[in-house]
Amino acid sequence: MEYLSTRGCTEKYSASLAVIKGLADDGGLFVPEHIPRLEASVKDLVGKSYKEIAFEVLKLYFTDYSEAELKSCIDNAYDSKFDTELIAPLVKRGDQYFLELFHGRTIAFKDMALSILPHLLTCALAKNNIREKVIIMTATSGDTGKAALEAFADVENTKIIVFYPKGGVSRIQERQMVTQKGANTKVVGVKGNFDDCQSAVKRMFSDRELNDELARKGYRFSSANSINIGRLFPQVAYYVYAYVKMVEEGAISDGEPLNFTVPTGNFGNILAAFYAKNMGIPIGKLICASNENKVLYDFFQTGTYDKNRDFILTTSPSMDILISSNLERLIYHSLGNDASENAVLMKKLAETGRYSVDDTSKEFMKDFVGIYATEDEVRETIKYVYENCGYVIDTHTAVAAYADRKYKSKDSNVSVVVSTASPYKFMASVLGAIDAGKVSDDDFAMAEELAVLSKVDIPKAVSSLKDAAILHDTVCDVDEMKEEVLYLT
Repeated sequence: MEYLSTRGCTEKYSASLAVIKGLADDGGLFVPEHIPRLEASVKDLVGKSYKEIAFEVLKLYFTDYSEAELKSCIDNAYDSKFDTELIAPLVKRGDQYFLELFHGRTIAFKDMALSILPHLLTCALAKNNIREKVIIMTATSGDTGKAALEAFADVENTKIIVFYPKGGVSRIQERQMVTQKGANTKVVGVKGNFDDCQSAVKRMFSDRELNDELARKGYRFSSANSINIGRLFPQVAYYVYAYVKMVEEGAISDGEPLNFTVPTGNFGNILAAFYAKNMGIPIGKLICASNENKVLYDFFQTGTYDKNRDFILTTSPSMDILISSNLERLIYHSLGNDASENAVLMKKLAETGRYSVDDTSKEFMKDFVGIYATEDEVRETIKYVYENCGYVIDTHTAVAAYADRKYKSKDSNVSVVVSTASPYKFMASVLGAIDAGKVSDDDFAMAEELAVLSKVDIPKAVSSLKDAAILHDTVCDVDEMKEEVLYLT
């Protein structure tokens, strides 16, 4: 399997080199030459563990890794750092199924892929005889940052710098990042929103002068965002796993279509479900659940992507995004893998903030359904699920649970809500929805209240923060981000 740029750069890359580079030289994203078909049937996969299913998926995308190398990466990723042997439990609460992806070290779904990325990267560096040190540069809307920091802390021959929107993440998310240990880690708050951070990071990846300067000092860039195939394709595994488990438990029969409802910001998570579907898993509709920053909802309604609108800070901050980077991969596929046409649309987005797709592309994307939830609907959903099921969900999962319930009236397919974060990451918002009287300025007092309500122990990811020292206090303007990168060298 070789990888190409979505924007037309003709050079092809092996999987390992694409993992190292992160982003193509022309600013495009790496995509596989073709989407492979699963070699194992669903029947073959029934009874298999998460690790075994992950191998069946990843061996088709990371073909220049040996079987031993890939199995080692998987074994090292999905180990005791997860608080459940199942890695991704599938639970039924009331009339909804939830795929819990928050059992990793940072209690968010980003752990599912970021636990394996350092192993894929270090293996890739060795197999390509690359001696340069790697600077992992990432913009985060809240969860990727901590998961990437945790994954790469003190990993040999790497440095990691994470940019986050100051004031645009939850208190727990910020505290998780600024207390991060590791001699190779750096966290920077940016005076701007997530899109400002993400756009600046993309510009730096493509900044030839900056890249040349880093090369002279013995460094090269890579990314831990889902623009990196080492982040994206490990996510495909849990959609295959969820389908197999639903068959195993008798919730659906083999071959029956299964819908997934995914809280969506940067589009990587739901794009992974699209790849799973095109690998042969009988997935029905992909319900793209947005918060009040509903640029994706509007796109699937009209075929026009338009980021020219107010940026709204919501209680689901990891979805407060107006430029959904991974949508570019779907657009590329919808254009019949026409990189030149895709490049035209991305140029329009950069220059005018908008673009439109034609009817052929809209037909290609017909399995995507956009639904959005208002802040009131998010609060009502959290309260409803708690009062009717005794189950506490976070704000992002609530966006998806609302969308899932709304869509059920139109579709008889069984569906799974993708639960992307622990409620402990957004305690004030969750408690405010269930019992406003329990909200306070003391995060750890709220954690105790949430433990009583949820009957789930306070995760170590939260309890360990109580006495953790602040190790990162840098705040900068957007135009100062490049200087912060250079300080690393």
